[in-house]
Amino acid sequence: MKTVTLRGVEIGTGRPKIIVPIVASTQAGILEQAAELKTQPLHMVEWRVDFYDSALDLPQVLETLHKLREVLEDIPILFTFRTQNEGGKKLPEPEDYVSINTAAAQSGDADAIDVEIFSGNDVVRRCISAAHVSGTAVVGSNHDFEKTPAKSDLIYRLRKMQDSGADIAKIAVTPHSAADIITLLDATQEMHFCYAQCPIITMSMSDGVISRLCGEVFGSAMTFGMVGQASAPGQIPADQLQTVIDILHQVLHPEEEEEEEEEEEEGGNHA
Repeated sequence: MKTVTLRGVEIGTGRPKIIVPIVASTQAGILEQAAELKTQPLHMVEWRVDFYDSALDLPQVLETLHKLREVLEDIPILFTFRTQNEGGKKLPEPEDYVSINTAAAQSGDADAIDVEIFSGNDVVRRCISAAHVSGTAVVGSNHDFEKTPAKSDLIYRLRKMQDSGADIAKIAVTPHSAADIITLLDATQEMHFCYAQCPIITMSMSDGVISRLCGEVFGSAMTFGMVGQASAPGQIPADQLQTVIDILHQVLHPEEEEEEEEEEEEGGNHA
């Protein structure tokens, strides 16, 4: 499987990387939240553009994106215009969706754009092509706020994303039982170990919070935490998320802790 590296953050290996969304509605609020995030345990910031009051005003979007880059400095930015079709706040025309994502990809300020993989083959092709020509990564995504599809369908959707050219494949579903959460995790591990050619991100929203914590076990490369307002059901504070991820990693890789202790002892002996 090919990993993806954005501003020094390698996605698809080691601990799951933490993404924190910005969901403010004004430019001032967006930049204020960005400044707060600089001290938080995270690896990427997602700007949920659809929350922005001026989300359909392309010059305003690009201006805010540029200012956001200046504030966040070298923290990777995921540019996401989530449509109402998949749980977002606005429903742009297909041409507007393509134009906004293309401009963001070409701006040099976004490291990755989110492309809803079922927004139409032509829309998807144009967005992904524009991003890759510009050297911008693509997160192919799909969100089901009603149910958890069958395992075979989950794997089909993730494979469709990577076959379409996405650099990272992401799916989020809604559980109605513990069995639904297990279905999501089972699909994740099968996709990761049998079919994945790129990193995948999976989550069972709402009561499926366990899926946000155990990505290193099942093969989910990133997870969403929150600082302030969440962008989806089931997100937990980023600092708590990091704590749990670290605990799981230490249990899975005790040899790393032993190596660190040996290095500390050697350093003490040389002091």
